[in-house]
Amino acid sequence: MAEAKRPAALRVLVYSNDADTRRQVMLALGRRPHPELPPIEYLEVATGPIVLEHMDAHELDVLILDGESAPTGGLGLAKQLKDEIADCPPIVVLTGRPDDAWLANWSRAEAAVSHPLDPIRLTDAVLGVLRNRSAA
Repeated sequence: MAEAKRPAALRVLVYSNDADTRRQVMLALGRRPHPELPPIEYLEVATGPIVLEHMDAHELDVLILDGESAPTGGLGLAKQLKDEIADCPPIVVLTGRPDDAWLANWSRAEAAVSHPLDPIRLTDAVLGVLRNRSAA
């Protein structure tokens, strides 16, 4: 009997200049947000230029970008990535408030979740972008 292959980990880049925000995202999603998904492998990034470096160096499944980061905001970074990378992974942006959803649309992110982070909404957003990507 052939041994079943272990599923590969989902590679999730979490960008924020705030270490607490990165930690909140990772705690909210956990290691395995859905039983049908492989475990998550996180890549924490604190600066915009490093996000760009990782886009070249790693194959990523989802990017979670903090729109409140400074000096490089996650919304502008999302727009840049969507404009410059043909097969850009899905992006979830974290906005300052629910009324900023229009900025998420402008950035071309597939989903937006507002601060303060709600683990259920964040998990639903990430699962939604993963489902949409696999359906495409």
